[in-house]
Amino acid sequence: MKTLLLLLISFVSTGILSAQVKDAFTNKKLPDVEVLTLDGKRINIADFGKNGKITIINFWATWCGPCKLELNNINDIYDEWLEDYNVELIAVSIDDSRNTAKVKSFAQAQGWQFQVLLDPNQDLKRAFNFQMPPYTVLSNQEGVIVSTHLGYKSGDEFILEEKLKGLSK
Repeated sequence: MKTLLLLLISFVSTGILSAQVKDAFTNKKLPDVEVLTLDGKRINIADFGKNGKITIINFWATWCGPCKLELNNINDIYDEWLEDYNVELIAVSIDDSRNTAKVKSFAQAQGWQFQVLLDPNQDLKRAFNFQMPPYTVLSNQEGVIVSTHLGYKSGDEFILEEKLKGLSK
């Protein structure tokens, strides 16, 4: 049992286990799941794959420090991404329905230039089968998922930008 636990810890720490989870969605279309706008209107995530743009879906929560840091850092360079890569970023809050008002006021206070959506029942989160945010999904112009990323450390936005460069060619 101890050996199995050490092996599992080794896989997690080296990224072997997480790579298998991430690869489960590569080359699949964005899922047919509805989320809410900040005004309470339903919107289907699959529709973002039909507009000819590169789409970034970033899952976050008001209680997640790395999530907020990541979105603020991306916001600082988002204008350049819009101009250079024909991209759209969708920030999907996984806060529960009790915190919906908090999400809206927080996002407005940040001055984020991208669309913020709500997944209060965590239907979209379940579709992607991850445990904790931040979690980022990148899809190409046809809505096919090309990569996913769990977690955030400063500078990850530049790694994401390299992927955007590759997709925009």
